[in-house]
Amino acid sequence: MAFIAALGLMIAGICLGVLCFPDGTLERDTLFHEDQENGTQLDSLTLASINADFAFSLYKKLAFKNLHENIVFSPLSISAALALVSLGAKGKTLEEILEGLKFNLTETSEADIHQGFGHLLQRISQPGDQVQISTGSALFVEKHLQILAEFQEKARALYQAEAFTADFQQSHEAKKLINDYVSNQTQGMIKELVSDLNERTLMVLVNYIYFKGKWKMPFNPHDTFESEFYLDVKRSVKVPMMKIKALTTPYFRDEELSCTVVELKYTGNASALFILPDQGRMQQVEASLQPETLRKWKNSLRPRKISELYLPKFSISTDYSLKNILPELGIKAIFSKQADLSGITEAKDLVVSQMVHKAMLDVAETGTEAVAATGVNFRIRSRRTTLWFNRPFLMVISHTDVQTTLFIAKVANPK
Repeated sequence: MAFIAALGLMIAGICLGVLCFPDGTLERDTLFHEDQENGTQLDSLTLASINADFAFSLYKKLAFKNLHENIVFSPLSISAALALVSLGAKGKTLEEILEGLKFNLTETSEADIHQGFGHLLQRISQPGDQVQISTGSALFVEKHLQILAEFQEKARALYQAEAFTADFQQSHEAKKLINDYVSNQTQGMIKELVSDLNERTLMVLVNYIYFKGKWKMPFNPHDTFESEFYLDVKRSVKVPMMKIKALTTPYFRDEELSCTVVELKYTGNASALFILPDQGRMQQVEASLQPETLRKWKNSLRPRKISELYLPKFSISTDYSLKNILPELGIKAIFSKQADLSGITEAKDLVVSQMVHKAMLDVAETGTEAVAATGVNFRIRSRRTTLWFNRPFLMVISHTDVQTTLFIAKVANPK
C-alpha cells in the first residue's frame, strides 16, 4: 500500500538581488531555544488535534466542491507547507495563515507552533520504523533572488527544507527541475506536480510526503475476486474485491451517525481507520467530521472478530488548486496584493500565485506474513459479523506514535 502527496506553491513578484544561502546548518533544537525555556511547548497531542481540525475543515470544503467524487489529500503536507510560508509572513498575512491552520494565537506562540511542527516532522521521519514515511520541503528560487538568511536557516532546521536555484525565465527547464525533484522524492508516483509556470514566478515551494505501509494482517491475493461496488442505489461498477476471514480487529458501530468504523493496522507506527456510512448517510457523516468525532471513534474501538471483511483493491489520485479553497478557510492575503512575505526576501511584492496539491492512494493486498496469529484472545459476542465495503466509504491514515492524520480519503468510485 502506498500513499503519495505533493504540494507546490508558486510565488510571483518583481525583485532584483543576489542569491545568498548560508552554508552552515542549524540544529533543529537551537531555533527558538529561548522560547522553549520561557514558554510552554506545544505538545504533540494538542498539535495533532489542531491539525485534525484543519484537516476536517479542508475536507468539508473539498467534499462540497467535489460531490460524489473521490477525495484524497495529505493535510499534513498542506499544513506544513503553509506553516513554512508563515515563517516569512508578517502582519495580517501571518495571522491569517496560522489562524486558518486553526491555531489560537492568544494561547500558542508563533515560536511554539514552528517548534511543534519541527518535532512532529522529525518524529514521523525517523528511520527504523517498519512503516516507510518520508516528508520534506524544497524551495526553488529565481537565481537573482536574495533569500533572507534567517528564513533560510529556520526553514532548513525546522521544516527539513532544501533550497535550489532555478532560472524561471527558462520555464521549460525550471519546470523539469521541479518535477524531477518531486518525482524522485515520491518514488516516481507523482511525475508532474507543476504543469505551467507564470512568467513572473520567482520562487516555487514544494512539500511532499511518501507513505508505504504493509498490513499487519494481509489479504491473500488468491482470495481477491470481481464484485460489485455500488456508487449509489441505481449504479454500480465491477471492482477487484479483497477478502479476509476470521479477522479480530478494533471495531465500533456508531449508531448516532449511522456508520461502522474499523481499524486495520500496519506493521509499525501507523493504522488506517475505515468509516462505512449506512446507505444514504455519507453526507451526514461528512458534516460531523471534527477532532471530537475522530477522538470518539478511536476511544470507542474494541477488538471484535469479523467473520468476513471485504475491501476493494483500488488506486485513486486527485489534483487540487488550493488557491480556490483556502480563502474559504480565511487564508486570503497570501494570494492577493496585500500579501506581506517580506520575511522571505527583501522584495516587497511577493504573492502566492498558485498552490497545487496532488495525491495518490493505492490499496492492495500486500502485507507481512507470520504475524497473522496473535498471542491475545478476546471475549466477543458470538453473532456473526460480515463487513462489505461495497459502497462509498472514508479512510483516515494516522501515525499512531504522534496521533497525527497523514491522509484523508473518500472512495466514491474505486474505478
